[in-house]
Amino acid sequence: MSDKITKPEAEAEDEVLDSTLRPKELKDYVGQDKIKENLGVLMSAAKKRKEQIEHILLYGSPGLGKTTLAHIIAKEMGAGIRITSGPALTKAGDLAAILTNLQEGDILFIDEIHRLNKTIEEVLYPAMEEFALDIILGKGPSARTLRLDLPKFTIVGATTKVSLLSSPLRDRFGATYRLNFYEPEDIEKIINRSARILNIPIEKGAAKEIASRSRRTPRIANRLLKRVRDVAEVKGKGVINSDITALAWQMLDVDLFGLDEVDRRILKLIIEKFNGGPVGLSTVAAAVAEETATIEDVYEPFLMQIGFLHRTPRGRVVTEHAYRHLGIEPPIDLQQRLL
Repeated sequence: MSDKITKPEAEAEDEVLDSTLRPKELKDYVGQDKIKENLGVLMSAAKKRKEQIEHILLYGSPGLGKTTLAHIIAKEMGAGIRITSGPALTKAGDLAAILTNLQEGDILFIDEIHRLNKTIEEVLYPAMEEFALDIILGKGPSARTLRLDLPKFTIVGATTKVSLLSSPLRDRFGATYRLNFYEPEDIEKIINRSARILNIPIEKGAAKEIASRSRRTPRIANRLLKRVRDVAEVKGKGVINSDITALAWQMLDVDLFGLDEVDRRILKLIIEKFNGGPVGLSTVAAAVAEETATIEDVYEPFLMQIGFLHRTPRGRVVTEHAYRHLGIEPPIDLQQRLL
Protein backbone atom coordinates (compact mmCIF):
# COMPACT_ATOMS: atom_id res chain seq x y z
CA MET A 1 0.00 0.00 0.00
CA SER A 2 2.88 2.39 0.75
CA ASP A 3 3.89 2.57 -2.93
CA LYS A 4 0.35 3.32 -4.18
CA ILE A 5 0.95 6.27 -6.49
CA THR A 6 -2.63 7.53 -6.20
CA LYS A 7 -2.61 7.47 -2.39
CA PRO A 8 -3.61 10.97 -1.16
CA GLU A 9 -1.68 10.76 2.13
CA ALA A 10 1.78 12.33 2.18
CA GLU A 11 4.81 10.08 1.78
CA ALA A 12 8.36 10.91 2.81
CA GLU A 13 9.26 11.54 -0.85
CA ASP A 14 6.49 14.16 -1.09
CA GLU A 15 7.91 16.46 1.59
CA VAL A 16 10.63 18.06 -0.56
CA LEU A 17 8.32 18.29 -3.57
CA ASP A 18 5.49 19.82 -1.51
CA SER A 19 7.74 22.47 -0.01
CA THR A 20 9.16 23.35 -3.44
CA LEU A 21 5.78 23.64 -5.15
CA ARG A 22 3.80 25.12 -2.25
CA PRO A 23 2.40 28.59 -3.11
CA LYS A 24 3.52 31.30 -0.70
CA GLU A 25 0.68 33.80 -1.17
CA LEU A 26 -3.10 33.51 -1.34
CA LYS A 27 -3.20 34.90 -4.90
CA ASP A 28 -1.00 32.02 -6.09
CA TYR A 29 -3.21 29.38 -4.46
CA VAL A 30 -5.27 27.67 -7.18
CA GLY A 31 -8.84 26.55 -6.48
CA GLN A 32 -10.97 26.70 -3.30
CA ASP A 33 -12.19 30.15 -4.37
CA LYS A 34 -14.83 30.52 -1.66
CA ILE A 35 -12.36 29.70 1.09
CA LYS A 36 -9.78 32.06 -0.40
CA GLU A 37 -12.31 34.88 -0.47
CA ASN A 38 -13.41 34.32 3.13
CA LEU A 39 -9.84 33.93 4.36
CA GLY A 40 -8.83 37.12 2.56
CA VAL A 41 -11.57 39.08 4.33
CA LEU A 42 -10.72 37.49 7.69
CA MET A 43 -7.02 38.33 7.42
CA SER A 44 -7.58 41.83 6.04
CA ALA A 45 -9.97 42.66 8.88
CA ALA A 46 -7.53 41.35 11.49
CA LYS A 47 -4.65 43.37 10.02
CA LYS A 48 -6.82 46.48 9.85
CA ARG A 49 -7.66 46.14 13.57
CA LYS A 50 -4.03 45.19 14.30
CA GLU A 51 -5.15 41.98 15.96
CA GLN A 52 -4.11 38.38 15.56
CA ILE A 53 -6.38 36.30 13.35
CA GLU A 54 -8.87 34.08 15.18
CA HIS A 55 -8.38 30.33 15.46
CA ILE A 56 -9.06 28.46 12.21
CA LEU A 57 -10.07 24.85 11.57
CA LEU A 58 -9.44 23.32 8.13
CA TYR A 59 -10.88 19.93 7.25
CA GLY A 60 -11.08 17.77 4.18
CA SER A 61 -9.48 14.76 2.50
CA PRO A 62 -5.68 14.35 2.50
CA GLY A 63 -3.66 16.20 -0.14
CA LEU A 64 -6.08 19.10 -0.72
CA GLY A 65 -3.85 21.87 0.67
CA LYS A 66 -4.57 22.32 4.40
CA THR A 67 -0.89 22.61 5.33
CA THR A 68 -0.31 24.97 2.40
CA LEU A 69 -3.12 27.25 3.59
CA ALA A 70 -1.62 27.35 7.09
CA HIS A 71 1.72 28.53 5.67
CA ILE A 72 -0.06 31.11 3.51
CA ILE A 73 -1.96 32.47 6.53
CA ALA A 74 1.31 32.90 8.43
CA LYS A 75 2.96 34.60 5.44
CA GLU A 76 0.03 36.94 4.78
CA MET A 77 -0.17 37.89 8.47
CA GLY A 78 3.59 38.43 8.69
CA ALA A 79 3.80 35.88 11.49
CA GLY A 80 6.00 32.95 12.35
CA ILE A 81 4.63 29.42 12.16
CA ARG A 82 5.27 26.45 14.43
CA ILE A 83 4.21 23.02 13.18
CA THR A 84 3.21 19.98 15.21
CA SER A 85 0.62 17.20 15.05
CA GLY A 86 -1.92 15.59 17.34
CA PRO A 87 -0.03 12.28 17.75
CA ALA A 88 3.22 14.14 18.55
CA LEU A 89 1.71 15.85 21.60
CA THR A 90 1.68 13.00 24.11
CA LYS A 91 2.11 14.95 27.35
CA ALA A 92 0.84 18.29 28.63
CA GLY A 93 4.47 19.35 28.97
CA ASP A 94 4.97 18.94 25.21
CA LEU A 95 2.21 21.46 24.51
CA ALA A 96 3.36 23.78 27.31
CA ALA A 97 6.88 23.89 25.86
CA ILE A 98 5.54 24.90 22.44
CA LEU A 99 3.06 27.49 23.74
CA THR A 100 5.55 29.25 26.02
CA ASN A 101 8.00 29.63 23.13
CA LEU A 102 5.51 31.30 20.78
CA GLN A 103 5.90 34.96 19.88
CA GLU A 104 3.10 37.54 19.71
CA GLY A 105 0.90 36.83 16.68
CA ASP A 106 2.51 33.47 15.82
CA ILE A 107 0.62 30.66 14.07
CA LEU A 108 0.59 27.22 15.70
CA PHE A 109 -0.35 24.63 13.08
CA ILE A 110 -1.63 21.35 14.53
CA ASP A 111 -2.04 18.65 11.90
CA GLU A 112 -4.32 15.67 12.63
CA ILE A 113 -5.81 17.68 15.48
CA HIS A 114 -8.55 15.06 15.91
CA ARG A 115 -5.89 12.76 17.40
CA LEU A 116 -5.15 14.98 20.40
CA ASN A 117 -5.73 13.15 23.67
CA LYS A 118 -8.17 14.53 26.24
CA THR A 119 -5.45 15.73 28.63
CA ILE A 120 -3.87 17.88 25.95
CA GLU A 121 -7.26 19.25 24.92
CA GLU A 122 -7.99 20.42 28.47
CA VAL A 123 -4.69 22.30 28.57
CA LEU A 124 -5.51 23.83 25.18
CA TYR A 125 -8.90 25.26 26.18
CA PRO A 126 -7.68 28.15 28.38
CA ALA A 127 -4.77 28.73 25.99
CA MET A 128 -7.18 29.25 23.08
CA GLU A 129 -9.75 31.32 24.99
CA GLU A 130 -7.76 33.32 27.54
CA PHE A 131 -4.17 32.97 26.24
CA ALA A 132 -3.18 31.46 29.56
CA LEU A 133 -1.57 28.20 30.61
CA ASP A 134 -2.64 26.50 33.84
CA ILE A 135 0.11 24.39 35.42
CA ILE A 136 -0.52 22.15 38.43
CA LEU A 137 2.36 22.07 40.90
CA GLY A 138 2.60 19.22 43.38
CA LYS A 139 0.18 16.42 44.12
CA GLY A 140 -2.63 15.70 46.54
CA PRO A 141 -3.91 18.27 49.08
CA SER A 142 -0.81 20.45 48.69
CA ALA A 143 -1.20 20.80 44.91
CA ARG A 144 -1.67 24.32 43.60
CA THR A 145 -2.32 25.86 40.21
CA LEU A 146 0.01 28.35 38.58
CA ARG A 147 -1.31 30.42 35.68
CA LEU A 148 1.14 31.67 33.04
CA ASP A 149 0.16 34.36 30.57
CA LEU A 150 0.83 33.51 26.92
CA PRO A 151 1.39 35.82 23.96
CA LYS A 152 -1.65 36.15 21.71
CA PHE A 153 -1.38 33.54 19.01
CA THR A 154 -3.55 31.68 16.47
CA ILE A 155 -4.10 27.96 16.21
CA VAL A 156 -4.72 26.57 12.74
CA GLY A 157 -5.98 23.01 13.10
CA ALA A 158 -6.17 20.51 10.24
CA THR A 159 -8.10 17.27 10.20
CA THR A 160 -9.42 14.70 7.77
CA LYS A 161 -12.08 13.58 10.28
CA VAL A 162 -13.83 16.60 11.74
CA SER A 163 -16.48 14.36 13.33
CA LEU A 164 -13.84 12.95 15.70
CA LEU A 165 -13.17 16.38 17.23
CA SER A 166 -14.84 16.91 20.58
CA SER A 167 -17.55 19.59 20.62
CA PRO A 168 -15.73 21.81 23.18
CA LEU A 169 -12.60 21.90 21.00
CA ARG A 170 -14.51 22.43 17.76
CA ASP A 171 -16.50 25.30 19.27
CA ARG A 172 -13.33 27.21 20.15
CA PHE A 173 -12.41 27.74 16.51
CA GLY A 174 -13.71 31.05 15.20
CA ALA A 175 -13.66 30.00 11.54
CA THR A 176 -14.11 26.54 10.03
CA TYR A 177 -13.50 25.78 6.35
CA ARG A 178 -14.06 22.57 4.43
CA LEU A 179 -11.69 21.96 1.51
CA ASN A 180 -13.42 20.28 -1.43
CA PHE A 181 -11.96 18.15 -4.19
CA TYR A 182 -10.63 20.31 -7.02
CA GLU A 183 -12.20 20.85 -10.41
CA PRO A 184 -10.23 19.29 -13.34
CA GLU A 185 -9.41 22.72 -14.79
CA ASP A 186 -7.91 23.82 -11.47
CA ILE A 187 -5.82 20.66 -11.28
CA GLU A 188 -4.58 21.38 -14.81
CA LYS A 189 -3.53 24.89 -13.69
CA ILE A 190 -1.68 23.38 -10.73
CA ILE A 191 0.15 20.92 -13.01
CA ASN A 192 1.21 23.69 -15.40
CA ARG A 193 2.39 25.84 -12.49
CA SER A 194 4.37 22.93 -11.02
CA ALA A 195 5.90 22.15 -14.41
CA ARG A 196 7.09 25.77 -14.72
CA ILE A 197 8.65 25.69 -11.25
CA LEU A 198 10.37 22.35 -11.93
CA ASN A 199 11.37 23.50 -15.43
CA ILE A 200 9.56 20.61 -17.12
CA PRO A 201 8.47 21.15 -20.75
CA ILE A 202 4.87 19.95 -20.99
CA GLU A 203 2.26 20.14 -23.74
CA LYS A 204 -1.30 21.27 -22.99
CA GLY A 205 -2.90 17.93 -23.87
CA ALA A 206 -0.43 16.10 -21.60
CA ALA A 207 -1.29 18.35 -18.65
CA LYS A 208 -4.96 17.53 -19.17
CA GLU A 209 -4.13 13.81 -19.27
CA ILE A 210 -2.36 14.02 -15.91
CA ALA A 211 -5.17 16.11 -14.42
CA SER A 212 -7.82 13.54 -15.39
CA ARG A 213 -5.95 10.84 -13.45
CA SER A 214 -5.11 12.89 -10.36
CA ARG A 215 -8.29 12.04 -8.41
CA ARG A 216 -8.94 15.81 -8.22
CA THR A 217 -6.16 16.05 -5.59
CA PRO A 218 -3.14 18.39 -5.99
CA ARG A 219 -0.72 16.11 -4.12
CA ILE A 220 -1.51 13.19 -6.44
CA ALA A 221 -1.27 15.49 -9.48
CA ASN A 222 2.24 16.61 -8.49
CA ARG A 223 3.28 13.03 -7.74
CA LEU A 224 2.05 11.86 -11.15
CA LEU A 225 3.82 14.79 -12.81
CA LYS A 226 7.08 13.71 -11.19
CA ARG A 227 6.68 10.09 -12.33
CA VAL A 228 5.76 11.14 -15.90
CA ARG A 229 8.78 13.46 -15.94
CA ASP A 230 10.99 10.44 -15.14
CA VAL A 231 9.50 8.55 -18.09
CA ALA A 232 10.02 11.58 -20.36
CA GLU A 233 13.68 11.84 -19.40
CA VAL A 234 14.45 8.12 -19.71
CA LYS A 235 12.17 7.01 -22.55
CA GLY A 236 11.79 10.32 -24.44
CA LYS A 237 13.53 13.63 -24.99
CA GLY A 238 12.59 15.29 -21.71
CA VAL A 239 9.32 16.77 -23.01
CA ILE A 240 6.02 15.53 -21.60
CA ASN A 241 3.63 14.96 -24.51
CA SER A 242 0.73 12.62 -25.29
CA ASP A 243 3.04 9.78 -26.36
CA ILE A 244 5.01 9.98 -23.12
CA THR A 245 1.87 10.11 -20.94
CA ALA A 246 0.41 7.09 -22.78
CA LEU A 247 3.60 5.15 -22.04
CA ALA A 248 3.60 6.33 -18.43
CA TRP A 249 0.01 5.18 -17.79
CA GLN A 250 0.86 1.79 -19.21
CA MET A 251 3.87 1.50 -16.89
CA LEU A 252 2.09 2.89 -13.81
CA ASP A 253 -1.15 0.98 -14.54
CA VAL A 254 -3.33 4.05 -13.93
CA ASP A 255 -6.46 4.41 -16.04
CA LEU A 256 -8.45 7.44 -17.26
CA PHE A 257 -10.29 7.86 -13.93
CA GLY A 258 -7.11 7.53 -11.85
CA LEU A 259 -7.90 3.96 -10.80
CA ASP A 260 -4.93 1.69 -10.22
CA GLU A 261 -4.71 -2.10 -10.15
CA VAL A 262 -6.02 -2.42 -6.57
CA ASP A 263 -9.01 -0.15 -7.20
CA ARG A 264 -10.03 -2.22 -10.20
CA ARG A 265 -9.39 -5.46 -8.31
CA ILE A 266 -11.81 -4.37 -5.56
CA LEU A 267 -14.53 -3.57 -8.09
CA LYS A 268 -14.00 -6.75 -10.12
CA LEU A 269 -13.95 -8.88 -6.98
CA ILE A 270 -17.32 -7.53 -5.84
CA ILE A 271 -18.72 -8.06 -9.35
CA GLU A 272 -17.28 -11.53 -10.01
CA LYS A 273 -17.31 -13.12 -6.55
CA PHE A 274 -20.36 -11.43 -5.01
CA ASN A 275 -22.46 -10.69 -8.08
CA GLY A 276 -21.94 -6.93 -7.71
CA GLY A 277 -23.01 -6.79 -4.06
CA PRO A 278 -24.23 -5.97 -1.55
CA VAL A 279 -21.23 -7.32 0.37
CA GLY A 280 -19.78 -6.42 3.78
CA LEU A 281 -16.62 -4.33 4.22
CA SER A 282 -14.78 -7.02 6.19
CA THR A 283 -15.50 -9.55 3.45
CA VAL A 284 -14.08 -7.23 0.77
CA ALA A 285 -10.99 -6.53 2.89
CA ALA A 286 -10.33 -10.23 3.47
CA ALA A 287 -10.80 -11.05 -0.21
CA VAL A 288 -8.23 -8.46 -1.37
CA ALA A 289 -5.89 -9.06 1.61
CA GLU A 290 -6.10 -5.50 2.96
CA GLU A 291 -7.12 -4.12 6.34
CA THR A 292 -10.70 -2.86 6.67
CA ALA A 293 -9.42 0.60 7.68
CA THR A 294 -7.30 0.77 4.51
CA ILE A 295 -10.27 -0.13 2.30
CA GLU A 296 -12.55 2.35 4.10
CA ASP A 297 -10.11 5.28 4.34
CA VAL A 298 -7.96 4.96 1.20
CA TYR A 299 -9.87 3.16 -1.55
CA GLU A 300 -13.58 3.62 -0.89
CA PRO A 301 -13.79 7.45 -0.64
CA PHE A 302 -12.65 8.03 -4.22
CA LEU A 303 -14.63 5.10 -5.65
CA MET A 304 -17.73 6.56 -4.00
CA GLN A 305 -16.88 10.11 -5.07
CA ILE A 306 -16.79 9.17 -8.76
CA GLY A 307 -19.94 7.07 -8.40
CA PHE A 308 -18.38 3.62 -8.85
CA LEU A 309 -19.27 2.26 -5.41
CA HIS A 310 -22.32 2.72 -3.24
CA ARG A 311 -22.83 2.03 0.47
CA THR A 312 -26.15 0.53 1.46
CA PRO A 313 -27.41 -0.73 4.85
CA ARG A 314 -26.67 -4.27 3.61
CA GLY A 315 -23.16 -3.58 2.29
CA ARG A 316 -21.20 -2.27 -0.68
CA VAL A 317 -22.67 -2.33 -4.19
CA VAL A 318 -20.86 -1.64 -7.48
CA THR A 319 -22.76 0.90 -9.61
CA GLU A 320 -23.63 0.86 -13.29
CA HIS A 321 -20.88 3.43 -14.03
CA ALA A 322 -18.26 1.01 -12.71
CA TYR A 323 -19.66 -1.88 -14.76
CA ARG A 324 -19.51 0.26 -17.92
CA HIS A 325 -15.97 1.45 -17.13
CA LEU A 326 -14.77 -2.14 -16.69
CA GLY A 327 -16.54 -3.25 -19.86
CA ILE A 328 -18.99 -5.53 -18.04
CA GLU A 329 -22.73 -5.65 -18.62
CA PRO A 330 -24.59 -4.61 -15.43
CA PRO A 331 -27.28 -6.95 -14.01
CA ILE A 332 -30.94 -6.14 -14.59
CA ASP A 333 -31.77 -5.80 -10.87
CA LEU A 334 -28.86 -3.46 -10.07
CA GLN A 335 -31.07 -0.49 -9.14
CA GLN A 336 -32.90 -2.54 -6.51
CA ARG A 337 -29.60 -3.48 -4.86
CA LEU A 338 -28.64 0.20 -4.49
CA LEU A 339 -31.67 0.87 -2.27
